Amino acid sequence: MNMGIVDKAKNAAEDAIGKAKEVIGDVTDNKDLEAEGKKDQGVSGVKKVGENIKDKLN
Repeated sequence: MNMGIVDKAKNAAEDAIGKAKEVIGDVTDNKDLEAEGKKDQGVSGVKKVGENIKDKLN
């Protein structure tokens, strides 16, 4: 299986989990969980940019 596809799927999952954490943190007034969710989304975004760069170079 193409590792790029696997990496993209992992990044999408990490982003979705981050969004869920952010929403749950907001609803439950858990600022730490909300911040963790935002961080997870940011990390996922950086990885996505890296994948896009790799795709352009190949």
